[in-house]
Amino acid sequence: MILYYVLLIIMTMLGAVASLFLKRASSFQNLMSLVKNTNLYLGAFLYIASAVLNIYVLRYLDYSVVLPLTSLTYVWTMFISYIFLKEKIGIKKCIGVSLIFVGAVIVSAF
Repeated sequence: MILYYVLLIIMTMLGAVASLFLKRASSFQNLMSLVKNTNLYLGAFLYIASAVLNIYVLRYLDYSVVLPLTSLTYVWTMFISYIFLKEKIGIKKCIGVSLIFVGAVIVSAF
C-alpha cells in the first residue's frame, strides 16, 4: 500500500516539473520556435507520464484519496517556482500551500 502512496507523490512531482518545462516553453517568439522548443516536448512527456501513474494509482487507491492528494502538486510547484524561476513567495502563498498540505495529510490519514 505504501508503494502506491510513493507513486502518487512521484506523480504529483512529475506534474509540477512538467509545468516548469511548459512555463519555459512559453517564452517562444513565434509558432515555429514553439514547435522546435525541447521544453514543450519534455513538459508534455512528463504530463503524460504523470497521467499514466495517476491511472495506475487509481487502480489501487480510492478516488476520494487520490484526487485530493493530487493537490500536492501545488506544494511542489511553489518550491520549483521559488528555486528555478526565482519567484517571490509571500506569506499568503506559504499559508495557502501549508493548508493544502495539511488538508492532503488529513484526507490520506482518515
